[in-house]
Amino acid sequence: MNLAEELQHGVAQLGITLDGDAQGKLLDYLALLHKWNKVYNLTAIRDPQQMVSNHLLDSLAVLPHLWAGRWLDVGCGAGLPGLVLAVAQPDWQFAMLDSNSKKTGFVQQATIELGLNNVSVHCARVEDWQTDERFDGITSRAFSELGEFLRSTRHLIAPQGRWAAMKGEPQQELAGVPDGCRVEQIVQLCVPGLAAARSLVIATCDGGKAI
Repeated sequence: MNLAEELQHGVAQLGITLDGDAQGKLLDYLALLHKWNKVYNLTAIRDPQQMVSNHLLDSLAVLPHLWAGRWLDVGCGAGLPGLVLAVAQPDWQFAMLDSNSKKTGFVQQATIELGLNNVSVHCARVEDWQTDERFDGITSRAFSELGEFLRSTRHLIAPQGRWAAMKGEPQQELAGVPDGCRVEQIVQLCVPGLAAARSLVIATCDGGKAI
């Protein structure tokens, strides 16, 4: 299969509705990532075929378990999962945050070239980042251990907001969840073309919205 066919097949397997325009933008994003990666080393994966499963489909796999609103992608790296989700959900707002200026530079350029009006890009350490915004959802993909992720972003979560942390096997990290926070749900994910264990940990503050 070529890249477009692999993406289309994977999207169908995930049970996600993604029109041709959105799928085209995701392939354009992949082409940009592959091009920039030669200079800036944005991802260890060099093969575009592998990028479809390891990056695009891995990010899309969480979509059925997320909710509408304002989202923050912490440690967004090359834009995963936030840029992929922003393409899939143009009515949701996404703030992309990373302390690496080369990576946020790429994300900013990709945002412009893809014509995404629902994305803002910020270069800062999350512990130091101050904004009047509070987010309905905060996500990350391999940003840090679960407890540290919750602690470092708690000042940015809305009163009824929840976290959605992308993980492999999260069980060993559950003991580190800080007081006042709790794990509501662990969703086992099946990513087409990816053999590794993947899961989504949904957490909230005490008094937060139930799943």
